[in-house]
Amino acid sequence: MTDISTLEPYFRAYVTEAKETLEAPYLLEAVRKIVPIFLKAREEDRTIFFIGNGGSASTASHFVVDIAKGTRPSLEPGTAKKRFRCLALNDNVPSVMAWANDTDYSRVFAEQLRNLAGPGDVLVAISGSGNSPNVLEAVRAARDLGLTTIGLTGMGGGKLKGMVDVPLVVPSNSMQHTEDVHLVVLHLLTAYLRDRQA
Repeated sequence: MTDISTLEPYFRAYVTEAKETLEAPYLLEAVRKIVPIFLKAREEDRTIFFIGNGGSASTASHFVVDIAKGTRPSLEPGTAKKRFRCLALNDNVPSVMAWANDTDYSRVFAEQLRNLAGPGDVLVAISGSGNSPNVLEAVRAARDLGLTTIGLTGMGGGKLKGMVDVPLVVPSNSMQHTEDVHLVVLHLLTAYLRDRQA
């Protein structure tokens, strides 16, 4: 079937919903809380851990690349400033597979945190539904370890919303719009943190 007469109305509806999710007040309110947490972590040489599954795993990895590298105003000698220490735990595939195989998939992030994290560090937990068992388990471990927790989610927030210090809940039941906004937040934070110190 090659008829795509439904494409234009679908396109317009998708863009309209995306704009509405970006213009709602929740986004600025959450970012206002996230920025000082990130700045404090950098100032105190703390580590910011990022986690997620599936598309959210790629967002977690993307966060690390952009925040750790993209916030530098210059790479020229003599312009060194404190850097963000970031790590995406889903990138450690052997550890993820070992914990999943030998224990349970719900522990793949929590057990890594127990090895690597300490009081004052930060966990950014990304879950579109807010109900991913391994993300929730990681938040429990992070709280026990004294980390500040941030949750990026959608679809009402799931269980994650009530477990983290700072929830950013996209007001949408669409996984696509939820993930779209998470990427916008990533790029917004990177640009702001870069330009703030330029």
